[in-house]
Amino acid sequence: MGITAWIVFTGAVFLGSYVQSVAGFAMGMIVIAICGAEGTIPLPELAAIVSLLSFANIVVALKGRTRFVDRTFFRWLAVGQLPAIILGFWAMTVLDRNAQWLLELLLGVFIACGSLSMMIRPQPLDVRSSHLACLIAGTGGGIFSGMFAASGPIIGWFAYRQPLDLPVIRATILAYFALGTSARTVVVGFDDGFTLHVLQLTISALPLVFLSSWLGRTRPPRLSDATLKRMVFSLLLVMGTVIILRSTN
Repeated sequence: MGITAWIVFTGAVFLGSYVQSVAGFAMGMIVIAICGAEGTIPLPELAAIVSLLSFANIVVALKGRTRFVDRTFFRWLAVGQLPAIILGFWAMTVLDRNAQWLLELLLGVFIACGSLSMMIRPQPLDVRSSHLACLIAGTGGGIFSGMFAASGPIIGWFAYRQPLDLPVIRATILAYFALGTSARTVVVGFDDGFTLHVLQLTISALPLVFLSSWLGRTRPPRLSDATLKRMVFSLLLVMGTVIILRSTN
């Protein structure tokens, strides 16, 4: 990897980790979108790196917040998530071997549509979603977590509609991500996906994850949540469009 590609990678990690510490999600999408648009790191390796780095970020971001996790909400999301991660990982593996252009196109569409959905402020529900709805949302998030190590658009949009306090929503989302990244890491390990390149990039970026996570907790931006999200998801929309155009050429 050249120096320019490494700077792009570490910059994406720093930005994604910081935003996730502040907003509760988006690290996976940011790193996957920016590095995917840059195109130097193969998607399976990039997703494996994102899983490891996201877990490190979540450990820092979730510290002291576990008491806010809504256990019932989390449990039903998790029941749908875990088997779906295996399905998503299998789909990514098959497409990477047989139709890389289609995998790249799906990534671009996922990022572009996900960013658009998150720009729309979800209308809070009057009552909490049913267990079945939580199960379905958890499954959808799990599929994309398995494929791209990113499930923020689905889980973020679904969770922010719930009539729950903001600290509860954020902590529950982080707990969902912690479980998902752990499960995906195990699946990648069984598939011998942790190559030397993956481990080298992960280790080189870890200090930035801890630094940006700490900054996100202690030095949040002087921006409203709405402004921060519009800026981040506008960037993601551009990156997703770039990936779509490249995959169709």
